[in-house]
Amino acid sequence: MDLQRLARTCSVDERFQSYNIEMVAVTGGNFWKPYEAVRPAPGASTETPDAEGTAGVDPGMFQYRPPRDLSAPRLRKLAAALGPSYVRVSGTWANSTYFADTDTPPAEAPEGFKGVLTRDQWRGVLDFADAVDAKIVTSFAISRGTRDGSGRWTPELAERWLDFTREVGGRVAAAEFMNEPNVAPLGGAPAGYSADDYGREFRAFAAFAERVAPEMVVLGPGSGAVGDSPEEWGDGSEAFVELFPSAGMLRTSDMLAATGPGVDAFSYHHYGAGSQRGAAMGLPQTTPDAATSEAWLDRTHASCTFYSGLRDEYEPGKPLWLTEVAESACGGNPWAGTFLDTFRYVDQLGRLAQEGVQVVMHNTLESSDYALLDEDDFTPRPNYWAAVLWRRLMGRIVLDPGDSGVDGVRVYAHSHRDASGGVSLVVLNTDREQSRTFAVPADALRYTLDADRLDSVRVRLNGRHLELDADDTMPELAGEPVDAGDLVLAPASITFLAKPDAANPACE
Repeated sequence: MDLQRLARTCSVDERFQSYNIEMVAVTGGNFWKPYEAVRPAPGASTETPDAEGTAGVDPGMFQYRPPRDLSAPRLRKLAAALGPSYVRVSGTWANSTYFADTDTPPAEAPEGFKGVLTRDQWRGVLDFADAVDAKIVTSFAISRGTRDGSGRWTPELAERWLDFTREVGGRVAAAEFMNEPNVAPLGGAPAGYSADDYGREFRAFAAFAERVAPEMVVLGPGSGAVGDSPEEWGDGSEAFVELFPSAGMLRTSDMLAATGPGVDAFSYHHYGAGSQRGAAMGLPQTTPDAATSEAWLDRTHASCTFYSGLRDEYEPGKPLWLTEVAESACGGNPWAGTFLDTFRYVDQLGRLAQEGVQVVMHNTLESSDYALLDEDDFTPRPNYWAAVLWRRLMGRIVLDPGDSGVDGVRVYAHSHRDASGGVSLVVLNTDREQSRTFAVPADALRYTLDADRLDSVRVRLNGRHLELDADDTMPELAGEPVDAGDLVLAPASITFLAKPDAANPACE
């Protein structure tokens, strides 16, 4: 490998690595209960409880959280280390959230809604985004309270929300019409909601966006899928329809045919499996043993291939955004916050950048088991430290490193983040038992992540455990010099290699 001659394949958004903060975290409400507290209700039904239910799942899987304090200094400091980024404030709960455009918000959600977003809470989101160099992405309410007498969606509430945002100096950079329209009735749409209904309402939304916020990037459709491939679970699959007969599962292809061209960027959601919370619902499962396997890591490719194919057919030339992704749906598995998941996190970024995906939004920054930060005290988890290294080292220009030629070793190459002509690599040894040898092409700085145990919530950088200092100052993330030549990759390790002075003309 000659770093000076690595060819450019594509480039990604400067905010490529981004994250979600659930709308329900902003407003307060029920979110996925910690595993030690999960107690499924006897005989719990998976039927949709009503036309605007947030999910047809056992309520015993949820726990109330008060509104998140987005002004918390530690949270802001850690989020700022990932900037520039996008912060997506959405999720299933956003479909049924009422924006209270008054300084005296109602104590309870009005008829046809399930939650209330106050002015102060939304100001908090805007202030947070400004403080951490994040641009806001969201979606709009589509539940019964937003509909006219004939049951059709109207933009009045959305317009008041955007008007207020502008009045206080904020901006929504991009938005999906609704969260995961392929399971619309599970997320607040009327029973019997069809692809034709979606097509008609999306066109109304697009016209509204052009009139009220022409600078806002219109994303869509934002379909969600779980498992090996969208066809098997999530895009009109028979398995899903049989499990949730009242869900009104829609095929993304039917929705796109009904809307016609209309998005600025094509968005989708992906989860490799359902978490253990979703087992009772029949969602496909995974195990800790699979977390570093080729089959597991390759699931993101299958999902990207499916949705990019739909993009090419219905919205050719539009950029791809993955606006929601994590280890598994329904809050993540118990190991989602450990080093085990960091292989998926890093490999997914590398793989999707190679495939031209412009933005990847991890779910979530700070809530539940799949979060980058512990939700109680914002202690960084292993994925967070990997995210910081990616932010500091991996630039926008994607390079072709070729095949590693070594089983269990995956290699990705980008321009160096802050050095013109520089190159950065990330090399994963996914073999848990055997070391592997990688030929370092030039003298470089090495940043190796590993852990005492794969299921540890602590991670080491070049042999030293990473943790915040007493005043929440970030530790020094220093690379160690390595010479060109064979580098031994420890079992189950992730190594970034930075060569700021590589002088690759493709990176200038």
